Amino acid sequence: MSTKQVDAGSLKKGNTIVFDGKACTIRDIQIGKSGKHGHAKARIEAVTLFGNQKIIKVLPGGDKVEVPLIEKKSAQVLSGNGDKANVMDLESYETFDLKITDELKDQVKEGMQIVYWIVLDEKVMMQVKVS
Repeated sequence: MSTKQVDAGSLKKGNTIVFDGKACTIRDIQIGKSGKHGHAKARIEAVTLFGNQKIIKVLPGGDKVEVPLIEKKSAQVLSGNGDKANVMDLESYETFDLKITDELKDQVKEGMQIVYWIVLDEKVMMQVKVS
């Protein structure tokens, strides 16, 4: 798992974060001011990148949270079979299967180039490259 640690108070809307072992996108973040006896609190509302599950957490602003390191790569589609595509990475020439998302089902064709992300050791097809 490739992640880095950052302060909860330094996060912004749109950043990615790891909650409960899942990569999430921050939909809303509210930072409360520190009180007489306490620290600033961060209320983070996030949605998982894959699955759209909503997660809400309240953390002290100084707490360290994990942020996933996203690796973006290109591949060529070798063949398609239902909701899976066999692809070849354009740098390492490694071949593997990727799940085709519902949004990309009608766009993925043999011979096309796609962009996929590696997030928390999971490979996910993100877009079709237009040539």
